[in-house]
Amino acid sequence: MDKLIFDGRKVTISNDGATIMKLLDIAHPAAKVLADISSSQDAEVGDGTTSVVLLAGEILKMVKVFVEDGVNPQVIIRGLRKAGDEAIKALESLSVVSKDDFAIRKVLETCAGTALNSKLIASQKSLFAPMVVDAVTCLDAQLTDIKMVGIKKVPGGSVTDSFLVKGVAFKKTFSYAGFEQQPKKFHSPKILLLHVELELKSEKENAEVRISDPDLYQSIVDAEWDIIFEKLKACVDTGAQIILSRLPIGDVATQYFADRKLFCAGRVERQDMERISKATGGKVQSTTSNISGGVLGTCEQFEEVQLGEERYNLFTGCPKAKTASIVLRGGSEQFLEETERSVHDALMVVKRSLKTSEVVAGGGAIEMELSKMLREKSKGISGKEQMIMSSLAKALEIIPRQLSANAGLDSTNILNQLRQAHAKPDSTGKWYGVNVDEEMACDTMEAGVWEPTINKRNCLRSAVEAACLVLSIDETVRNPQSEKPGAPSQGVGLGQGGQPISAGMGGMGMAGMMGAGRGGGLPRGVRAMKGRGGA
Repeated sequence: MDKLIFDGRKVTISNDGATIMKLLDIAHPAAKVLADISSSQDAEVGDGTTSVVLLAGEILKMVKVFVEDGVNPQVIIRGLRKAGDEAIKALESLSVVSKDDFAIRKVLETCAGTALNSKLIASQKSLFAPMVVDAVTCLDAQLTDIKMVGIKKVPGGSVTDSFLVKGVAFKKTFSYAGFEQQPKKFHSPKILLLHVELELKSEKENAEVRISDPDLYQSIVDAEWDIIFEKLKACVDTGAQIILSRLPIGDVATQYFADRKLFCAGRVERQDMERISKATGGKVQSTTSNISGGVLGTCEQFEEVQLGEERYNLFTGCPKAKTASIVLRGGSEQFLEETERSVHDALMVVKRSLKTSEVVAGGGAIEMELSKMLREKSKGISGKEQMIMSSLAKALEIIPRQLSANAGLDSTNILNQLRQAHAKPDSTGKWYGVNVDEEMACDTMEAGVWEPTINKRNCLRSAVEAACLVLSIDETVRNPQSEKPGAPSQGVGLGQGGQPISAGMGGMGMAGMMGAGRGGGLPRGVRAMKGRGGA
Protein backbone atom coordinates (compact mmCIF):
# COMPACT_ATOMS: atom_id res chain seq x y z
CA MET A 1 0.00 0.00 0.00
CA ASP A 2 1.16 3.55 -0.74
CA LYS A 3 1.45 6.37 1.77
CA LEU A 4 0.59 10.03 1.16
CA ILE A 5 2.79 12.45 3.09
CA PHE A 6 2.21 16.22 3.15
CA ASP A 7 4.94 18.32 4.78
CA GLY A 8 3.13 21.63 4.45
CA ARG A 9 4.55 22.41 1.01
CA LYS A 10 4.79 19.27 -1.06
CA VAL A 11 2.75 16.08 -1.46
CA THR A 12 4.64 12.79 -1.72
CA ILE A 13 2.97 9.48 -2.61
CA SER A 14 5.24 6.49 -2.14
CA ASN A 15 5.58 3.00 -0.69
CA ASP A 16 9.37 3.17 -0.56
CA GLY A 17 10.42 2.62 3.03
CA ALA A 18 13.50 4.85 2.96
CA THR A 19 11.58 7.75 1.36
CA ILE A 20 8.80 7.54 3.95
CA MET A 21 11.29 7.38 6.82
CA LYS A 22 13.14 10.45 5.56
CA LEU A 23 9.94 12.48 5.32
CA LEU A 24 8.62 11.52 8.76
CA ASP A 25 9.31 13.90 11.65
CA ILE A 26 10.45 11.26 14.15
CA ALA A 27 10.85 12.47 17.74
CA HIS A 28 11.42 9.20 19.62
CA PRO A 29 15.18 8.44 19.87
CA ALA A 30 14.74 4.66 19.54
CA ALA A 31 12.51 5.07 16.50
CA LYS A 32 15.27 7.09 14.81
CA VAL A 33 17.44 3.97 14.96
CA LEU A 34 14.92 2.17 12.73
CA ALA A 35 14.91 5.13 10.34
CA ASP A 36 18.72 4.93 10.16
CA ILE A 37 18.75 1.23 9.24
CA SER A 38 16.20 1.94 6.51
CA SER A 39 18.50 4.60 5.03
CA SER A 40 21.47 2.23 5.37
CA GLN A 41 19.60 -0.52 3.51
CA ASP A 42 18.69 1.94 0.76
CA ALA A 43 22.31 3.06 0.35
CA GLU A 44 23.77 -0.45 0.48
CA VAL A 45 21.26 -2.49 -1.53
CA GLY A 46 18.49 -0.15 -2.66
CA ASP A 47 15.64 -2.57 -1.93
CA GLY A 48 14.23 -4.11 1.27
CA THR A 49 13.98 -0.77 3.11
CA THR A 50 10.49 -1.62 4.40
CA SER A 51 11.39 -5.22 5.28
CA VAL A 52 14.32 -4.26 7.48
CA VAL A 53 12.21 -1.89 9.60
CA LEU A 54 9.38 -4.43 9.79
CA LEU A 55 11.75 -7.22 10.86
CA ALA A 56 13.55 -5.11 13.47
CA GLY A 57 10.22 -4.05 15.00
CA GLU A 58 8.96 -7.63 15.09
CA ILE A 59 12.18 -8.85 16.77
CA LEU A 60 11.74 -6.25 19.52
CA LYS A 61 8.10 -7.29 19.89
CA MET A 62 9.04 -10.97 20.26
CA VAL A 63 11.76 -10.38 22.89
CA LYS A 64 9.73 -7.83 24.87
CA VAL A 65 8.22 -10.63 26.94
CA PHE A 66 11.71 -11.72 28.07
CA VAL A 67 12.53 -8.18 29.22
CA GLU A 68 9.27 -8.03 31.17
CA ASP A 69 10.07 -11.40 32.79
CA GLY A 70 13.37 -10.02 34.07
CA VAL A 71 15.82 -11.64 31.66
CA ASN A 72 19.02 -9.59 31.48
CA PRO A 73 19.18 -7.64 28.20
CA GLN A 74 22.78 -8.79 27.63
CA VAL A 75 21.60 -12.41 27.60
CA ILE A 76 18.95 -11.50 25.00
CA ILE A 77 21.53 -9.62 22.90
CA ARG A 78 23.93 -12.58 22.92
CA GLY A 79 21.11 -14.91 21.94
CA LEU A 80 19.96 -12.66 19.09
CA ARG A 81 23.46 -12.28 17.68
CA LYS A 82 24.01 -16.03 17.82
CA ALA A 83 20.66 -16.63 16.12
CA GLY A 84 21.49 -13.98 13.51
CA ASP A 85 24.80 -15.70 12.70
CA GLU A 86 23.04 -19.03 12.30
CA ALA A 87 20.48 -17.42 9.98
CA ILE A 88 23.26 -15.91 7.82
CA LYS A 89 25.00 -19.32 7.56
CA ALA A 90 21.73 -20.94 6.54
CA LEU A 91 21.13 -18.18 3.99
CA GLU A 92 24.55 -18.74 2.39
CA SER A 93 23.87 -22.48 2.10
CA LEU A 94 20.51 -21.85 0.38
CA SER A 95 21.80 -19.29 -2.17
CA VAL A 96 21.67 -20.21 -5.85
CA VAL A 97 24.66 -19.06 -7.93
CA SER A 98 24.56 -18.46 -11.71
CA LYS A 99 27.78 -18.55 -13.74
CA ASP A 100 27.12 -18.50 -17.50
CA ASP A 101 26.29 -15.19 -19.19
CA PHE A 102 22.80 -16.17 -20.35
CA ALA A 103 21.79 -17.29 -16.85
CA ILE A 104 23.26 -14.13 -15.31
CA ARG A 105 21.23 -11.98 -17.70
CA LYS A 106 18.08 -13.85 -16.67
CA VAL A 107 18.97 -13.44 -12.99
CA LEU A 108 19.45 -9.69 -13.40
CA GLU A 109 16.15 -9.19 -15.25
CA THR A 110 14.26 -11.36 -12.77
CA CYS A 111 15.73 -9.54 -9.75
CA ALA A 112 14.87 -6.18 -11.34
CA GLY A 113 11.32 -7.39 -11.99
CA THR A 114 10.98 -8.61 -8.40
CA ALA A 115 12.16 -5.21 -7.09
CA LEU A 116 9.48 -3.55 -9.23
CA ASN A 117 6.70 -5.96 -8.17
CA SER A 118 5.60 -3.82 -5.23
CA LYS A 119 6.06 -0.51 -7.03
CA LEU A 120 3.68 1.76 -8.85
CA ILE A 121 5.03 0.60 -12.22
CA ALA A 122 4.69 -3.14 -11.47
CA SER A 123 2.41 -3.61 -14.48
CA GLN A 124 5.18 -2.28 -16.77
CA LYS A 125 8.03 -4.33 -15.30
CA SER A 126 8.44 -6.16 -18.62
CA LEU A 127 9.44 -2.77 -20.10
CA PHE A 128 11.56 -1.42 -17.24
CA ALA A 129 13.40 -4.59 -16.10
CA PRO A 130 15.37 -5.10 -19.38
CA MET A 131 15.84 -1.33 -19.60
CA VAL A 132 17.41 -1.21 -16.13
CA VAL A 133 19.68 -4.19 -16.87
CA ASP A 134 20.85 -2.59 -20.14
CA ALA A 135 21.58 0.67 -18.31
CA VAL A 136 23.71 -1.02 -15.64
CA THR A 137 25.62 -3.16 -18.14
CA CYS A 138 26.60 0.03 -20.00
CA LEU A 139 28.58 1.20 -16.96
CA ASP A 140 32.20 0.57 -16.05
CA ALA A 141 32.30 -3.06 -14.88
CA GLN A 142 34.74 -2.29 -12.05
CA LEU A 143 33.11 0.84 -10.61
CA THR A 144 29.44 0.37 -11.59
CA ASP A 145 28.67 3.92 -10.49
CA ILE A 146 24.89 4.39 -10.54
CA LYS A 147 25.41 8.16 -10.72
CA MET A 148 26.48 7.61 -14.32
CA VAL A 149 22.90 6.60 -15.14
CA GLY A 150 20.96 9.81 -15.69
CA ILE A 151 17.22 9.67 -15.00
CA LYS A 152 15.29 12.42 -16.79
CA LYS A 153 11.61 13.06 -16.00
CA VAL A 154 9.50 14.44 -18.85
CA PRO A 155 5.84 15.20 -17.95
CA GLY A 156 3.26 14.10 -20.46
CA GLY A 157 2.68 11.00 -22.53
CA SER A 158 2.32 7.45 -21.27
CA VAL A 159 4.70 5.58 -19.01
CA THR A 160 5.18 3.12 -21.87
CA ASP A 161 6.81 5.96 -23.86
CA SER A 162 9.83 5.82 -21.51
CA PHE A 163 13.05 4.79 -23.24
CA LEU A 164 16.76 4.17 -22.68
CA VAL A 165 19.56 6.16 -24.29
CA LYS A 166 22.86 4.27 -24.40
CA GLY A 167 24.73 7.51 -24.08
CA VAL A 168 23.68 10.85 -22.65
CA ALA A 169 20.44 12.80 -22.71
CA PHE A 170 20.02 16.20 -21.10
CA LYS A 171 17.42 18.92 -21.20
CA LYS A 172 17.95 21.83 -23.59
CA THR A 173 19.65 24.65 -21.71
CA PHE A 174 18.89 28.37 -21.79
CA SER A 175 19.70 29.82 -25.21
CA TYR A 176 19.94 33.23 -26.88
CA ALA A 177 18.82 34.56 -30.24
CA GLY A 178 20.45 32.70 -33.09
CA PHE A 179 20.08 29.28 -31.46
CA GLU A 180 17.27 28.22 -33.80
CA GLN A 181 19.57 28.83 -36.77
CA GLN A 182 21.97 26.16 -35.54
CA PRO A 183 21.73 22.61 -36.95
CA LYS A 184 20.06 20.13 -34.57
CA LYS A 185 21.44 16.85 -35.94
CA PHE A 186 24.98 15.61 -36.64
CA HIS A 187 26.52 12.29 -37.69
CA SER A 188 29.90 11.43 -36.11
CA PRO A 189 30.51 14.96 -34.79
CA LYS A 190 33.53 16.17 -32.86
CA ILE A 191 32.58 17.49 -29.43
CA LEU A 192 34.39 20.20 -27.48
CA LEU A 193 33.74 20.40 -23.73
CA LEU A 194 34.59 23.66 -21.97
CA HIS A 195 34.53 25.26 -18.57
CA VAL A 196 34.86 28.72 -20.11
CA GLU A 197 32.47 31.66 -20.27
CA LEU A 198 31.97 32.65 -23.92
CA GLU A 199 30.26 35.96 -23.34
CA LEU A 200 31.16 39.56 -24.20
CA LYS A 201 32.58 41.26 -21.11
CA SER A 202 32.85 44.99 -20.56
CA GLU A 203 36.40 45.35 -19.27
CA LYS A 204 35.83 48.91 -18.13
CA GLU A 205 33.56 47.53 -15.39
CA ASN A 206 36.26 45.18 -14.10
CA ALA A 207 39.21 47.54 -14.19
CA GLU A 208 40.04 51.23 -14.05
CA VAL A 209 41.27 52.60 -17.38
CA ARG A 210 42.64 56.13 -17.68
CA ILE A 211 42.92 57.74 -21.11
CA SER A 212 44.23 61.16 -22.11
CA ASP A 213 42.54 61.21 -25.51
CA PRO A 214 38.80 60.44 -25.91
CA ASP A 215 39.52 58.83 -29.26
CA LEU A 216 41.37 56.04 -27.42
CA TYR A 217 38.07 54.85 -25.87
CA GLN A 218 37.17 53.12 -29.12
CA SER A 219 40.36 51.08 -28.92
CA ILE A 220 39.24 49.76 -25.53
CA VAL A 221 35.89 48.67 -26.96
CA ASP A 222 37.64 47.06 -29.91
CA ALA A 223 39.92 45.16 -27.51
CA GLU A 224 36.89 43.74 -25.71
CA TRP A 225 35.48 42.44 -28.99
CA ASP A 226 38.86 41.05 -29.99
CA ILE A 227 39.02 39.00 -26.76
CA ILE A 228 35.70 37.25 -27.33
CA PHE A 229 36.33 36.70 -31.07
CA GLU A 230 39.75 35.15 -30.34
CA LYS A 231 38.07 32.65 -28.03
CA LEU A 232 35.38 31.83 -30.56
CA LYS A 233 37.87 31.46 -33.40
CA ALA A 234 39.97 29.11 -31.26
CA CYS A 235 36.89 26.93 -30.69
CA VAL A 236 36.09 26.81 -34.42
CA ASP A 237 39.71 26.05 -35.36
CA THR A 238 39.62 22.83 -33.31
CA GLY A 239 37.23 21.35 -35.89
CA ALA A 240 34.52 20.70 -33.29
CA GLN A 241 30.91 20.77 -34.50
CA ILE A 242 29.35 20.73 -31.01
CA ILE A 243 30.56 23.11 -28.28
CA LEU A 244 29.29 22.57 -24.73
CA SER A 245 30.22 24.64 -21.70
CA ARG A 246 29.48 24.58 -17.98
CA LEU A 247 29.39 28.40 -18.03
CA PRO A 248 27.15 30.73 -20.10
CA ILE A 249 27.51 31.07 -23.86
CA GLY A 250 26.30 34.56 -24.80
CA ASP A 251 24.24 35.87 -27.72
CA VAL A 252 27.30 36.94 -29.73
CA ALA A 253 28.86 33.48 -29.45
CA THR A 254 25.54 31.77 -30.23
CA GLN A 255 25.14 33.74 -33.45
CA TYR A 256 28.83 33.27 -34.33
CA PHE A 257 28.49 29.47 -34.12
CA ALA A 258 25.13 29.52 -35.93
CA ASP A 259 26.70 31.35 -38.90
CA ARG A 260 29.25 28.53 -39.15
CA LYS A 261 26.64 25.73 -38.82
CA LEU A 262 27.86 24.65 -35.41
CA PHE A 263 25.82 23.70 -32.32
CA CYS A 264 26.49 25.17 -28.88
CA ALA A 265 24.94 24.90 -25.41
CA GLY A 266 25.92 26.73 -22.23
CA ARG A 267 25.07 26.23 -18.56
CA VAL A 268 25.24 22.42 -18.89
CA GLU A 269 24.86 20.78 -15.48
CA ARG A 270 27.95 19.28 -13.87
CA GLN A 271 26.66 15.68 -13.77
CA ASP A 272 25.54 15.84 -17.39
CA MET A 273 28.96 17.20 -18.41
CA GLU A 274 30.69 14.34 -16.56
CA ARG A 275 28.50 11.76 -18.29
CA ILE A 276 29.17 13.33 -21.71
CA SER A 277 32.90 13.32 -21.00
CA LYS A 278 32.93 9.62 -20.08
CA ALA A 279 30.67 8.59 -22.94
CA THR A 280 32.33 10.52 -25.77
CA GLY A 281 35.92 10.44 -24.52
CA GLY A 282 36.18 14.25 -24.47
CA LYS A 283 38.14 16.18 -21.84
CA VAL A 284 36.75 19.32 -20.24
CA GLN A 285 39.00 22.32 -21.00
CA SER A 286 39.33 25.41 -18.81
CA THR A 287 40.84 27.53 -21.60
CA THR A 288 40.44 27.98 -25.35
CA SER A 289 44.17 28.30 -25.98
CA ASN A 290 46.20 25.52 -27.57
CA ILE A 291 43.39 22.95 -27.71
CA SER A 292 44.59 19.75 -29.37
CA GLY A 293 42.46 17.25 -31.25
CA GLY A 294 43.05 14.59 -28.61
CA VAL A 295 40.75 16.28 -26.10
CA LEU A 296 37.73 16.23 -28.42
CA GLY A 297 35.01 13.64 -27.99
CA THR A 298 32.79 11.98 -30.57
CA CYS A 299 29.64 9.91 -30.97
CA GLU A 300 27.77 8.26 -33.83
CA GLN A 301 24.83 10.64 -33.74
CA PHE A 302 23.73 13.80 -31.97
CA GLU A 303 20.14 14.95 -32.19
CA GLU A 304 17.84 17.42 -30.46
CA VAL A 305 14.34 15.98 -30.08
CA GLN A 306 11.03 17.26 -28.73
CA LEU A 307 9.69 15.33 -25.71
CA GLY A 308 6.44 16.74 -24.42
CA GLU A 309 6.90 20.46 -23.90
CA GLU A 310 10.67 20.22 -23.56
CA ARG A 311 13.59 19.63 -25.92
CA TYR A 312 16.31 17.11 -25.12
CA ASN A 313 19.79 16.70 -26.56
CA LEU A 314 20.65 13.04 -27.22
CA PHE A 315 24.17 11.65 -27.71
CA THR A 316 23.94 8.05 -28.99
CA GLY A 317 26.44 5.51 -30.27
CA CYS A 318 29.20 6.76 -27.96
CA PRO A 319 32.44 4.79 -28.46
CA LYS A 320 33.47 4.89 -24.80
CA ALA A 321 29.93 4.64 -23.44
CA LYS A 322 30.24 4.04 -19.71
CA THR A 323 27.04 5.87 -19.01
CA ALA A 324 23.37 5.73 -19.92
CA SER A 325 20.22 7.83 -19.57
CA ILE A 326 16.67 6.73 -18.86
CA VAL A 327 13.95 9.13 -20.02
CA LEU A 328 10.75 8.64 -18.00
CA ARG A 329 7.34 9.77 -19.20
CA GLY A 330 4.20 10.14 -17.12
CA GLY A 331 1.09 12.17 -16.52
CA SER A 332 1.79 13.80 -13.15
CA GLU A 333 4.71 15.01 -11.09
CA GLN A 334 4.00 12.60 -8.20
CA PHE A 335 3.83 9.65 -10.61
CA LEU A 336 7.17 10.59 -12.21
CA GLU A 337 8.87 10.98 -8.83
CA GLU A 338 7.63 7.59 -7.63
CA THR A 339 8.69 6.04 -10.95
CA GLU A 340 12.16 7.53 -10.50
CA ARG A 341 12.41 6.04 -7.00
CA SER A 342 11.26 2.66 -8.31
CA VAL A 343 13.81 2.68 -11.14
CA HIS A 344 16.56 3.73 -8.72
CA ASP A 345 15.76 0.76 -6.45
CA ALA A 346 15.87 -1.60 -9.43
CA LEU A 347 19.20 -0.10 -10.57
CA MET A 348 20.72 -0.69 -7.12
CA VAL A 349 19.43 -4.29 -7.02
CA VAL A 350 20.86 -5.06 -10.46
CA LYS A 351 24.16 -3.43 -9.52
CA ARG A 352 24.55 -5.68 -6.47
CA SER A 353 23.32 -8.79 -8.31
CA LEU A 354 25.82 -8.18 -11.12
CA LYS A 355 28.74 -8.52 -8.69
CA THR A 356 27.57 -11.66 -6.84
CA SER A 357 24.92 -13.39 -9.03
CA GLU A 358 23.59 -15.10 -5.89
CA VAL A 359 19.82 -15.22 -5.51
CA VAL A 360 17.15 -16.73 -3.27
CA ALA A 361 13.41 -17.09 -3.72
CA GLY A 362 11.29 -14.08 -2.75
CA GLY A 363 7.68 -13.77 -1.64
CA GLY A 364 8.57 -14.69 1.94
CA ALA A 365 9.95 -18.12 0.93
CA ILE A 366 13.47 -17.59 2.25
CA GLU A 367 12.15 -16.15 5.54
CA MET A 368 9.94 -19.20 6.11
CA GLU A 369 12.81 -21.58 5.34
CA LEU A 370 15.16 -19.73 7.68
CA SER A 371 12.46 -19.74 10.35
CA LYS A 372 12.14 -23.53 10.06
CA MET A 373 15.92 -24.05 10.20
CA LEU A 374 16.29 -21.78 13.25
CA ARG A 375 13.53 -23.66 15.09
CA GLU A 376 15.29 -26.96 14.42
CA LYS A 377 18.64 -25.48 15.48
CA SER A 378 17.19 -24.09 18.72
CA LYS A 379 16.13 -27.56 19.87
CA GLY A 380 19.79 -28.48 20.28
CA ILE A 381 20.53 -25.48 22.53
CA SER A 382 20.01 -25.54 26.29
CA GLY A 383 19.25 -22.48 28.37
CA LYS A 384 17.59 -19.18 27.62
CA GLU A 385 19.20 -18.83 24.20
CA GLN A 386 16.84 -21.55 22.95
CA MET A 387 13.81 -19.32 23.52
CA ILE A 388 15.55 -16.28 22.03
CA MET A 389 16.46 -18.18 18.85
CA SER A 390 12.87 -19.39 18.61
CA SER A 391 11.73 -15.76 18.97
CA LEU A 392 13.85 -14.73 15.95
CA ALA A 393 12.41 -17.66 14.01
CA LYS A 394 8.92 -16.45 14.87
CA ALA A 395 9.80 -12.85 13.97
CA LEU A 396 10.89 -13.89 10.45
CA GLU A 397 7.31 -14.93 9.69
CA ILE A 398 6.26 -11.25 9.71
CA ILE A 399 7.45 -10.86 6.07
CA PRO A 400 5.06 -13.41 4.46
CA ARG A 401 2.35 -12.41 6.94
CA GLN A 402 2.56 -8.76 5.90
CA LEU A 403 2.75 -9.65 2.21
CA SER A 404 -0.50 -11.58 2.60
CA ALA A 405 -2.17 -8.78 4.53
CA ASN A 406 -1.14 -6.14 1.97
CA ALA A 407 -2.64 -8.25 -0.82
CA GLY A 408 -5.91 -8.63 1.08
CA LEU A 409 -5.40 -12.36 1.74
CA ASP A 410 -6.05 -14.39 4.88
CA SER A 411 -2.55 -14.27 6.40
CA THR A 412 -3.27 -17.05 8.92
CA ASN A 413 -4.38 -19.44 6.19
CA ILE A 414 -1.41 -18.57 3.95
CA LEU A 415 1.09 -19.03 6.80
CA ASN A 416 -0.38 -22.44 7.63
CA GLN A 417 0.08 -23.48 3.98
CA LEU A 418 3.67 -22.23 4.03
CA ARG A 419 4.50 -24.03 7.28
CA GLN A 420 3.10 -27.28 5.85
CA ALA A 421 5.09 -26.90 2.61
CA HIS A 422 8.38 -26.08 4.36
CA ALA A 423 7.95 -28.96 6.81
CA LYS A 424 8.21 -31.58 4.03
CA PRO A 425 11.13 -33.91 4.78
CA ASP A 426 12.46 -34.01 1.20
CA SER A 427 12.90 -30.18 1.09
CA THR A 428 10.71 -29.93 -2.01
CA GLY A 429 8.80 -27.06 -0.43
CA LYS A 430 11.77 -24.94 0.66
CA TRP A 431 11.05 -22.28 -1.99
CA TYR A 432 7.36 -21.93 -1.27
CA GLY A 433 6.23 -18.33 -0.76
CA VAL A 434 3.19 -16.10 -1.14
CA ASN A 435 1.50 -15.93 -4.55
CA VAL A 436 -0.65 -12.79 -4.39
CA ASP A 437 -2.06 -13.35 -7.89
CA GLU A 438 -3.53 -16.81 -7.23
CA GLU A 439 -4.08 -16.17 -3.48
CA MET A 440 -2.14 -19.23 -2.38
CA ALA A 441 1.33 -20.55 -1.62
CA CYS A 442 3.52 -21.54 -4.56
CA ASP A 443 7.14 -22.24 -5.53
CA THR A 444 8.37 -18.68 -6.05
CA MET A 445 11.69 -19.86 -7.48
CA GLU A 446 9.85 -21.44 -10.41
CA ALA A 447 7.48 -18.45 -10.59
CA GLY A 448 10.45 -16.12 -11.21
CA VAL A 449 10.28 -14.17 -7.95
CA TRP A 450 13.97 -13.88 -7.07
CA GLU A 451 15.85 -11.59 -4.75
CA PRO A 452 19.60 -11.00 -4.39
CA THR A 453 21.16 -12.82 -1.46
CA ILE A 454 22.96 -9.61 -0.45
CA ASN A 455 19.55 -7.99 0.05
CA LYS A 456 18.46 -10.58 2.62
CA ARG A 457 21.89 -10.77 4.22
CA ASN A 458 22.05 -7.03 4.81
CA CYS A 459 18.42 -6.97 5.97
CA LEU A 460 19.01 -9.66 8.60
CA ARG A 461 22.21 -8.12 9.93
CA SER A 462 20.78 -4.59 10.11
CA ALA A 463 17.56 -5.70 11.81
CA VAL A 464 19.35 -7.80 14.44
CA GLU A 465 21.92 -5.07 15.16
CA ALA A 466 19.19 -2.43 15.47
CA ALA A 467 17.25 -4.61 17.90
CA CYS A 468 20.41 -5.26 19.95
CA LEU A 469 21.17 -1.53 20.02
CA VAL A 470 17.73 -0.71 21.41
CA LEU A 471 17.95 -3.55 23.95
CA SER A 472 21.34 -2.35 25.20
CA ILE A 473 19.82 0.96 26.39
CA ASP A 474 18.79 0.83 30.05
CA GLU A 475 18.06 4.52 30.66
CA THR A 476 17.30 7.69 28.75
CA VAL A 477 18.89 10.95 29.99
CA ARG A 478 17.04 14.17 29.23
CA ASN A 479 17.51 17.82 30.15
CA PRO A 480 14.04 19.41 30.37
CA GLN A 481 15.49 22.95 30.49
CA SER A 482 17.01 22.56 27.04
CA GLU A 483 13.60 21.65 25.60
CA LYS A 484 12.03 24.98 26.56
CA PRO A 485 11.59 27.56 23.77
CA GLY A 486 14.56 29.90 23.52
CA ALA A 487 16.78 27.80 25.77
CA PRO A 488 20.52 28.32 25.09
CA SER A 489 22.69 25.50 23.85
CA GLN A 490 24.45 23.77 26.75
CA GLY A 491 26.50 20.71 27.57
CA VAL A 492 25.24 17.60 29.28
CA GLY A 493 27.12 18.18 32.52
CA LEU A 494 26.01 21.77 33.21
CA GLY A 495 22.61 23.31 33.71
CA GLN A 496 21.60 26.88 32.89
CA GLY A 497 24.08 29.44 34.19
CA GLY A 498 26.67 26.82 35.10
CA GLN A 499 24.45 25.16 37.74
CA PRO A 500 24.54 21.41 38.30
CA ILE A 501 22.33 19.41 35.94
CA SER A 502 20.30 18.35 38.98
CA ALA A 503 19.10 21.94 39.16
CA GLY A 504 17.62 21.53 35.72
CA MET A 505 15.97 18.28 36.80
CA GLY A 506 14.42 19.53 40.04
CA GLY A 507 15.84 22.90 41.00
CA MET A 508 18.22 23.97 43.83
CA GLY A 509 20.83 21.32 43.10
CA MET A 510 21.01 18.33 45.46
CA ALA A 511 18.79 20.09 47.99
CA GLY A 512 16.09 20.39 45.38
CA MET A 513 16.39 16.72 44.47
CA MET A 514 16.15 15.65 48.12
CA GLY A 515 13.23 17.98 48.89
CA ALA A 516 14.17 21.29 50.61
CA GLY A 517 12.19 22.65 53.57
CA ARG A 518 11.13 26.21 54.24
CA GLY A 519 13.88 27.25 56.59
CA GLY A 520 17.66 27.06 56.50
CA GLY A 521 17.70 25.09 53.28
CA LEU A 522 17.51 21.85 55.30
CA PRO A 523 15.42 18.84 54.41
CA ARG A 524 11.96 18.84 55.95
CA GLY A 525 12.59 15.81 58.17
CA VAL A 526 15.72 17.34 59.75
CA ARG A 527 13.90 20.55 60.69
CA ALA A 528 11.10 18.56 62.32
CA MET A 529 13.58 16.61 64.43
CA LYS A 530 15.16 19.81 65.72
CA GLY A 531 11.74 21.21 66.62
CA ARG A 532 10.85 18.17 68.71
CA GLY A 533 14.21 18.29 70.47
CA GLY A 534 13.68 21.90 71.59
CA ALA A 535 16.66 23.28 69.73
